[in-house]
Amino acid sequence: MKIDRPGSRAAVLSILLLLSPWVANAGPLEILTSFYPIYVSTLNVVGDTPGVKVACLTPPLVGCLHDYQLSPGDMKAFVGADIFVANGAGMETFIDKAVRQAPALRLIDASKGIPLFFNNNPHVWVSLSGAISQVKNIAGGLAVADPAHAEQYRKNAATYIAKLETLRTAMHAVLDGLPRRDIITFHEAFPYFANEFKLNIVGVIEREPGSEPGAKELAETIELVRKQKVRALFAEPQYPAKSAGVIERETGVPVSILDPVVTGPRDPVAARESYLAAMRKNLDVLREALSE
Repeated sequence: MKIDRPGSRAAVLSILLLLSPWVANAGPLEILTSFYPIYVSTLNVVGDTPGVKVACLTPPLVGCLHDYQLSPGDMKAFVGADIFVANGAGMETFIDKAVRQAPALRLIDASKGIPLFFNNNPHVWVSLSGAISQVKNIAGGLAVADPAHAEQYRKNAATYIAKLETLRTAMHAVLDGLPRRDIITFHEAFPYFANEFKLNIVGVIEREPGSEPGAKELAETIELVRKQKVRALFAEPQYPAKSAGVIERETGVPVSILDPVVTGPRDPVAARESYLAAMRKNLDVLREALSE
């Protein structure tokens, strides 16, 4: 089985659940999520639903799953899980292997039906609207998998979505009126976010985490910053960006931190609030960086 868009991989996740709904007498419903932002959304959908456990496959410090390699412990986790909630959109390149290891595992694609842009960029959760769509997909998938708690999942999802919508409105109220719109980022995590708030990403320094630009690309970026009078450079807290210091020294433009919320606390109570907290902090950073 494959999971990718477009093509045969879409068939695996477009059929959200494999096999029949979970049966309560089998013990706790074990939900495994692929990485941190999906863990956070799933925790909010599940809430305090009895008999349901949510775990994260990857440690909360891993970040995006670019070229992530499964460990023997990961494979064990797949076998022990009832449901695997994936970001989808091509983020989890190891899905085929997981399905072979645990053929009874039911899959939920959090990005099902969300249009992909920017060369099929999978970072849809960084947009508030993308996060809302993913929460809806997760709630719908869990309602099918565990119909006994379907109403609770939908209720929890509605509560969390209301918080996300309130935050989105507050962010628009601030960001839509900022005088500066051009930014440069150090990873391709923010195109959906930038599109939502009408920010213009004029350059991406490290297209993949850890892939430092060469001297020529760095010089071109410095020239771009000067020519377009870009006043905002944004690195991410998860990845070192050595080139950021070079650009800052050469242009005098300070580097700020934007968080795509791919890391955070594992504790469920703290994790449930981490996306909202990170986005509020991002709002403060952008307000300061893009003001006159």
